[in-house]
Amino acid sequence: MDNEEPRGPVRAFVTMRTRNSKGDKMQSTHTSRAIAAGTALLAAVSLAACGSSGSSGADDKVIEFWDPYPQYAEGSDWDTYVKDCAPEGYTIKRQGLPQNDVLNNLTTAVKADNAPDIAVLDNPFMPTAVDSGLVTDLAEAGVDVDGFDANIEGPGIVDGVQYGLAFGSNALGLYYNPEVLEKAGVDPSAITDWDSLNEAIRKVVDSGAKGITFSGITGEEGVFQFLPWFWGAGGDLSEPESQAAKDAEELVSGWIKNGWAPKSATTDNQSASWDLMLTGEYGFAENGSWQAAAARENGFDMIPIPAKDGGVAPVATGGEFATLPYHKTENAEKTKAAAQVIECLTSDENLAKTNETIGYLAAKKSARETQVKENDLWAPWVESVEGARGRTTDVGLDYETISATLSENLQAALNS
Repeated sequence: MDNEEPRGPVRAFVTMRTRNSKGDKMQSTHTSRAIAAGTALLAAVSLAACGSSGSSGADDKVIEFWDPYPQYAEGSDWDTYVKDCAPEGYTIKRQGLPQNDVLNNLTTAVKADNAPDIAVLDNPFMPTAVDSGLVTDLAEAGVDVDGFDANIEGPGIVDGVQYGLAFGSNALGLYYNPEVLEKAGVDPSAITDWDSLNEAIRKVVDSGAKGITFSGITGEEGVFQFLPWFWGAGGDLSEPESQAAKDAEELVSGWIKNGWAPKSATTDNQSASWDLMLTGEYGFAENGSWQAAAARENGFDMIPIPAKDGGVAPVATGGEFATLPYHKTENAEKTKAAAQVIECLTSDENLAKTNETIGYLAAKKSARETQVKENDLWAPWVESVEGARGRTTDVGLDYETISATLSENLQAALNS
């Protein structure tokens, strides 16, 4: 929005203002009025485009809440739950947007000083948001950030300051179809490293079924799925072209070359990859905890992704961070109310419910234990979440370049 040339009435205002800039006293009066009207019009256009409510009058009691969950429509469990966290005297206006749109629109809105009061940003966006001055110190605003898991909260902490608070995390695991594996004579408990995994996939394919699905699509989604293999081979993000990267590339590209994985893996996102698993024809699928309920409905089980030489491979922390965006025009009472909303969603009393509502595992051990006790669906995921790593925690802004390198090399390997 900020790069577009003014159009329609706004453009006419700009032209008129230029022509009258040297007029007499009467013209100056008209110009002042026109400028005031034009300024109001510009503000209205900006607010309409960015979805912000402004900062005066009745809007002082409306908390703008942006999140990257457009799948949760108005009236959904998540929508209702968020709005129920409004402090007394306030209402919450929630807007669900695609992940990239939240960051892009927030960038524009902060420049125009009409940012939302709360923005929930995707995990890897945090260093960019901090570097661009889009978000503020949560603890300074009064949000309780103590007691959360360091591995999950890592990407939200930059130079020792916590700018984002994660409710919890999703994670990747290795789903399997028990019927397919039984027919192939595969014991999933015997899959403990890459060699045993490859042997299991080979047996599945030899039995007449299909092997494994995964997402190798260009971009962050494919990198997200590649990282467990990279880290499982001993990789370090500071060295994206290390031997560990080559070993991981050889592993997943070998699945395609052997006919164990579909060629479409090079372009499949995680949803498309999961759709293949749902056909019932595949033995394995690398996918996320957000599919756990669907997996159970289809009779699938899950094991943690194995590391190259044994043990559980680290996966990337998934999920998002609640932030308080920067406002040039400060409103201390509004900021306090927004901080109370975040505290409502992340309090010890509510944290388990918050994560259950969006299908994540909580960023606190006590809340995770409550989730597992109330829903054994989560039990197999605890080890992966507790051992997960933040993508930007150690490398910060450099992750953008690192991720691009990993993606480019992965695509080259998969298509070779």
